[in-house]
Amino acid sequence: MIAPPDEVVRRAAHTLLREERLDTTVLAAALGISRVTLFRRVGNRDAILGEALWWLAERTLRQAAQVHDSRPEGEGEPGRLRSLAVIEDFRSVLGTAPSLRHLIDEEPATALRILTDPRGRVQPRMIEAYTALFERDVETLGLTPEVPLPLLAYAVVRLGESFLYSDVMVSREPDLKAAATVCDALVTGVLGLRA
Repeated sequence: MIAPPDEVVRRAAHTLLREERLDTTVLAAALGISRVTLFRRVGNRDAILGEALWWLAERTLRQAAQVHDSRPEGEGEPGRLRSLAVIEDFRSVLGTAPSLRHLIDEEPATALRILTDPRGRVQPRMIEAYTALFERDVETLGLTPEVPLPLLAYAVVRLGESFLYSDVMVSREPDLKAAATVCDALVTGVLGLRA
């Protein structure tokens, strides 16, 4: 039986978690299929990396939301939007993830291309996920955004990328606290929560 695409993605993600280079020949052999079949089922190496990175990111974001929602009432920063707390926690996990750092250190151009491509497998889905987080806050609090939420999500994703990957993009140490401050100011301003 040929491995379904989700099994290919799961195995590729686990390869990244082990901080190993994703080799499509090795992956295909582990799945008992040829590289041609692997390519037909999931795509080239960049496509597989993109799917694997999204698989990991989506689970990490979901876990950040679950951890936030399981905290006792009143724990955390009073008055802070749920979306911003979840995004900061998510970004913090990414910023300290050895597997992501290994990929970025070993293949910086490939990693950035896959992670930040507006037509790729990661960034558009991240924008959708952030949009959903903002929609929940807007609905819960009855807010009126000054720009469409997908545009706000796009801005927050791009800002987060610029801080998270700054060591590769501009030879500057990542500053996740600054990312949270800038993103919080942007989002609260756009959602009409200025002090």
